[in-house]
Order: sequence, then structure tokens, then C-alpha cells
Amino acid sequence: MATRTKQIYVTQHDHRRLSELVNVAREFGREDERYLRVLEEELDRASVVDPDEVPSDVITMNSKAVLRDCDCGSEMVYTLVFPAEADPQRHRVSVLAPIGTAMLGYSVGDVFAWQAPRGVRRLQVKEILYQPESAGDRTL
Repeated sequence: MATRTKQIYVTQHDHRRLSELVNVAREFGREDERYLRVLEEELDRASVVDPDEVPSDVITMNSKAVLRDCDCGSEMVYTLVFPAEADPQRHRVSVLAPIGTAMLGYSVGDVFAWQAPRGVRRLQVKEILYQPESAGDRTL
């Protein structure tokens, strides 16, 4: 479960596509309902912004970010993607995975948490290496 105290940002385009994803996944029963519910809650609480207005330090869909584990200090790089593009070997995490849902919309410096199998994990967004909106890439 993601920490819900910090305001998050989602672009209008991502909000529409993610809402459609939740509806389709429910219709076909392809995902665990609790993951869909958490993503839906995140979308409901997000500030929905025009892609040209999203701050460049926010994790949007297809963003590549450096995250630091707050407990052990290790860093990892993940790209937030739609489920069909997920690939753990390439560190491409699905927005329907608990960590993917948790990281959506957070900014550099923010700390987010979620319930992992071994307990609550807390990660800090250290850097955005790529964000489609700030790169001018509207094809994703």
C-alpha cells in the first residue's frame, strides 16, 4: 500500500489510459482486485495535469527513475510501464505491481512506501533519468 500523504501528479493522458486499464483488467479478471483498487485510489487522489504542465521531476508512465531504499541505502533504477511492457530483467516494472503503483506520480525527494512480502518498504525518488513529457516524446 502506498503512503497517501503526499500530493501526486498524473498527466491527463496517463490518467485516461490507466483508468481504461483498470476497467479492462476488471472486465477480463486478469489482475488481482486489490492491486486494481490501489491503482484506482491513486488515480482518484492525483492532481491530473496537462502533459505540458507536469513537473519534470515527477514519475509518469514510461519514466525511468533512480530510487534509494531508505532502510539499506541501496539504489536501483526502474522504468514504470504498462503491464504488457513489464520485464523484470530490464527493470521495467508494471504500474499494476505494488511498487509500480506506489511510485506513480511521486517527485524527486519524495519518499513512498508499500507493503512488500517481507514488510513495508520505503523508497526515495533520487533522480528522474527520463520522463517522456519533459523529453517531448508524445508517442508513448
